[in-house]
Amino acid sequence: MERKREIGSISRKLARLCRKSEFFRCASKYAVPSDESVREILTIFQKVLFIGYFGKQNIPDWELESHLHVHMSRLFDTLAVQIAKSLRHKCEGLHKLCDNCKARGEDQAVKLIRKIPDIRKMLEGDVQAAFDGDPAAKSFDEIIFSYPGLRAIMVHRIAHELHIQGVPLLPRIMSEYAHTETGIDIHPGARIGKNFFIDHGTGVVVGETSVIGNHVKIYQGVTLGALSFPKDDRGNLLRGIRRHPTLEDRVTIYAGATVLGGDTVIGRASTVGGNVWITKSVPPGTKIVIEPPELLIKGEITGRVSAGRGVAGANARKTNRRSKALKSKKAVRRKAGRKK
Repeated sequence: MERKREIGSISRKLARLCRKSEFFRCASKYAVPSDESVREILTIFQKVLFIGYFGKQNIPDWELESHLHVHMSRLFDTLAVQIAKSLRHKCEGLHKLCDNCKARGEDQAVKLIRKIPDIRKMLEGDVQAAFDGDPAAKSFDEIIFSYPGLRAIMVHRIAHELHIQGVPLLPRIMSEYAHTETGIDIHPGARIGKNFFIDHGTGVVVGETSVIGNHVKIYQGVTLGALSFPKDDRGNLLRGIRRHPTLEDRVTIYAGATVLGGDTVIGRASTVGGNVWITKSVPPGTKIVIEPPELLIKGEITGRVSAGRGVAGANARKTNRRSKALKSKKAVRRKAGRKK
């Protein structure tokens, strides 16, 4: 009983803190989108955009239209409510009266649903890009079912349209859901062209004001980020300005590379090697790599490296010579020390 009373006391203390807080508003006072509903919306989108792959399979041609109509009707109902909640949350946060958020939510939902055919065409190009860019891909089906990069891009293309429409909050919830599911973090404000491919994907970060052209391919661990965060005279961050780089058409960026800055442009058909750090623009057709690091590899017992043929053998022989020279220097120092 004593512990129960203590929990009750903590609950009252937390409730008082919630009522006074200027940062975390009480959910009962301000309507917010439902996390479960956002997941439901994205699941329906997946069934519509890749019909026959997710949800019901083996759909006969004569049933296709009615099947899509059922899904999109459900999508409209759920989406309109969540958009209205996002709009109402913004209105109440600004202490404005909200008398038409429901109607605006329905209008915005229809506006997004009108774009579904175009989103579908964009995703067809993304699937093709994955197939063309990954020799391990055996079929379009394998890509649609199993590639996390495609799932992240699908969510982004939906969230980006809502972002363009001016819907608050909801696009970011969608993008963070994809981030959680795939390890790929794409801000809904980023502009991404046709035939985009993210290979592997884990650790990819694409910032809010990034611009990516057509036929671009990036690998895991790539960051398109901000070089700095400008502030105003009061020390507040300036928002809404270009902070992230531009990748022109047919750029390839390999694993672990970092490209920073709103003025940084990677020219058309350029290749950025793994682990490269770029903060300045490069012209079209450029290949950027870092010099390979020098490895010192010692055998488990003898301290020598097995020297074969080719470049690896030459490096191994070089390593053995350095190791021998180092041992010789140590022996000379020890001998000189004994004489003293």
